[in-house]
Amino acid sequence: MKYIFVTGGVVSGLGKGIVSASIGLLLKSSGFKVNHIKIDPYLNIDAGTMRPAEHGETFVTTDGGEIDQDLGNYERFLNQSFLKDNNITSGKVYKQIIENERAFKYEGRDVEMIPDVPNEVKRRFYELEKGYDFVVVEIGGTTGDIENLPFLYAAREVGRERETMYVMVSYVPYLRNVGEMKTKPTQHAISELRSTGIMPDILITRSETGLDTPRLETLEKRCFLKDNSIFDDPDCSSIYRVPLVLESQGLMDRIRKHFGIKNHPTNLKPWMNMIEKMEKAKKTVTIALVGKYVKSGKNNHKDVYVSVLEALKQAAIASDVKMEIEPIDSSDFNPNDLKKYDGIVAPQGWGSRGVEGIIKAIKVARENKIPYLGLCFGMQMAVVEFARNVLKLKGANSAEVDDKTKYPVIHIMPDQLEYLKKKQYGGTIRLGSWPCKMTPKTKLSEAYKKYGDDKEAPWYTEDNFKTVDKTNVVFERHRHRYEVNSEYRDQLEKMGMIISGTSPDGQLVEAVELKDHPFFVGTQFHPEYIARPLRPHPIFMAFVEALKKKK
Repeated sequence: MKYIFVTGGVVSGLGKGIVSASIGLLLKSSGFKVNHIKIDPYLNIDAGTMRPAEHGETFVTTDGGEIDQDLGNYERFLNQSFLKDNNITSGKVYKQIIENERAFKYEGRDVEMIPDVPNEVKRRFYELEKGYDFVVVEIGGTTGDIENLPFLYAAREVGRERETMYVMVSYVPYLRNVGEMKTKPTQHAISELRSTGIMPDILITRSETGLDTPRLETLEKRCFLKDNSIFDDPDCSSIYRVPLVLESQGLMDRIRKHFGIKNHPTNLKPWMNMIEKMEKAKKTVTIALVGKYVKSGKNNHKDVYVSVLEALKQAAIASDVKMEIEPIDSSDFNPNDLKKYDGIVAPQGWGSRGVEGIIKAIKVARENKIPYLGLCFGMQMAVVEFARNVLKLKGANSAEVDDKTKYPVIHIMPDQLEYLKKKQYGGTIRLGSWPCKMTPKTKLSEAYKKYGDDKEAPWYTEDNFKTVDKTNVVFERHRHRYEVNSEYRDQLEKMGMIISGTSPDGQLVEAVELKDHPFFVGTQFHPEYIARPLRPHPIFMAFVEALKKKK
């Protein structure tokens, strides 16, 4: 078994996840079976209860894991699904150790940080290596963080027990006032890493413009790195270019040499074809992404809706168009300004802030025949807007937003109410892959038929329930507590809202759409989680095709 550990230096948010995913893609494209692990040193059990604006997107796995967005990058790059155990947090590790101690599994001895924490981490690694050739492990945060130490010690110990390579991804800043890149922060980061007993085999530098020769030579000398051990990963116009950038510098050759691998050529032709198609696109479509978390201080927050953004871009590539996505803060915008866009997307959200802005955006899309895609909260608000302005139910709302509304067209699921009463918030919402029975001859079912006819696609294969009758059934990932109130379904349908998807028993509304509209679709599920560059999601494909027709 072979391990590749990816660590980070200087600052967080460098793109270790993209580098890790790129390494996984290169290995898989060379014929190897690859598993990925993401380590998050925080004490939370998972990412489910974290604020989106602070942590970024919470990605959901097919088995209901709520995980850092990097696992989404692994799935997108490798076109492969992972599970909740592929994420290891300090919270999970410490919780297990305490449970072991209470169960007398340590036979009465004192339980200590060293060796018990690294040993538990290694146990989790080794459970995930079965059936694979390589395990790529990304250690979150930056070297020098105190919370990282147990995981670095575990990584060091794995190097004594398995074939192992250590990769450091580090930032090399450019100081404009002196016109020079500075390597000192990276030197210190590698020194910190060495203090844990790990000597990096490969350094991948990150910068805005790219590493120059003097700085390359300095890093080789001061960091005691062998020839051809430094690879440069400057900012790219698309994250999908990164594997090609690294491979063009010989990264896979270096990996092969390190592990003594022969006769495993790398075939990136499908990936290269995708990039070539992206570069050839000439027509441009514009999208307004109206959300609650698009701003972080003075800047746009790109991490919160990363799966939605990538799903849109993937569909644009497959549809031969370029895409400009404008983030719109739902708390502060002029609804009339949305009329200039080719399409409007309302993604996931929680709570009451910014809700009225989302509803106004949906009204603009509905009345002006602008293609609209509502995802989870965006679907629920579409039902609220329709109830208010078409059914004329004044003050209709979601019980999440207003628990005193006279018309709760969106209400809490009964089992969820019990969880909230007990203050059981983490890991209790409707999570993971669930079946959706589609209504024939709707935009939803036609999208899967036209753009999703791939029997190996996750929307056909992520069946956690061993569904017997799969006629017109797809499997999509969920993350929600609230749903469409069935008491209003007849009224909604009578006035022109189509229930285009339900749970197989017909009890839960999974998707809605409108008659006589070029494209107005809302899904309770999150199709963005299983959209991939080499396998774009059919709903996003149908949405982008509707934008092209509008042009």
